[in-house]
Amino acid sequence: MPRIDDPTTDREAGSRDATLDTTRIDDTRIAAVRALVSPAVLLEELPVTPQVEATVERSRLDIGRVLRGQDDRLVAVVGPCSIHDHDQALQYARKLLPLARELAGELIVVMRVYFEKPRTTLGWKGYINDPRLDGSFRINEGLRLARQLLLEITAMGLPAGTEFLDLLTPQYQSDLIAWGAIGARTTESQSHRTLASGLSCPVGFKNGTDGSVQIAADALQAAAAAHSFMGITKMGVAAIFETRGNPDGHVILRGGKAPNYDAASVEAACAVLRKAGLREQVMIDCSHANSAKQHRRQIDVAADVSAQLRAGERRIMGVMVESHLHEGRQELVAGRDLLPGVSVTDACLGWDDTEPLLRQLAQAVADRRARR
Repeated sequence: MPRIDDPTTDREAGSRDATLDTTRIDDTRIAAVRALVSPAVLLEELPVTPQVEATVERSRLDIGRVLRGQDDRLVAVVGPCSIHDHDQALQYARKLLPLARELAGELIVVMRVYFEKPRTTLGWKGYINDPRLDGSFRINEGLRLARQLLLEITAMGLPAGTEFLDLLTPQYQSDLIAWGAIGARTTESQSHRTLASGLSCPVGFKNGTDGSVQIAADALQAAAAAHSFMGITKMGVAAIFETRGNPDGHVILRGGKAPNYDAASVEAACAVLRKAGLREQVMIDCSHANSAKQHRRQIDVAADVSAQLRAGERRIMGVMVESHLHEGRQELVAGRDLLPGVSVTDACLGWDDTEPLLRQLAQAVADRRARR
């Protein structure tokens, strides 16, 4: 096959010190490069309002007080496994808000607003990456839609939580996040630990996919320290960031080779934290390996956690629940309409099961409080 270029004659015209042509060894597997909107442009188009700012600030302070043992409420992070439809997310938020207000004496309710999905192999990567769910990867559109949704949910007075997966997306939305998570696949990542050290919100680190709590404990220590790392500024310029460290971190028990939500597992996790000189407190993820990916088992996990709370357990500071308007999940199939309010990633509880679950947890907190 004839060569397109002859390297012996391919030279930059002009002076001898002209820039070397490296096209044969650089970006050889890049199919296209598209312009990325700068964070500053989006923040100007979709600015924070005083009402939103107050909700985010208050929620972060409240969660921080729980982490420091100054507030005995339970942090309840509840909502869809992932966001795939703007209107359905708002519909869910409108159901969650009045319940969150009713139970505010016992629960700090944070809505799960997850836009990025880590994939074991292949699959839909989330609302930011592919907002049209068709493989068109309109990322600039996804960034705008994600920020708009966060603004609308938070403007209701409902704090939002998300998983930080891509290292650049926090510049587009972290000002609107009351609580963040680092997932089981990335808790061991140095880049995500240093990112968390500079985030303004409390951050939960999940135990490793094999169930290792030590990985999460190591992440807490790393994130609490100051770091320097490379990233982009709000103006979209590459820069070196120097962080102060994030003291508002905690472990999330999400199971591994076996579930780890029961009393013995909580004690074992706290023993790891105690040995490391860290606060003995955990959040229980009712889904993932703790429910063996069976969404209705989240009800059983929450019931077990409630029993521990009623018995006086104070080291459980929060729970996570995957919940949507309707239970179950559905596949993304080209040409097939999606069922409204049903997850396209992990299967979720429906709202009819979510409301009594949250009430049960709130009552357990009240019972624990009464034991004093």
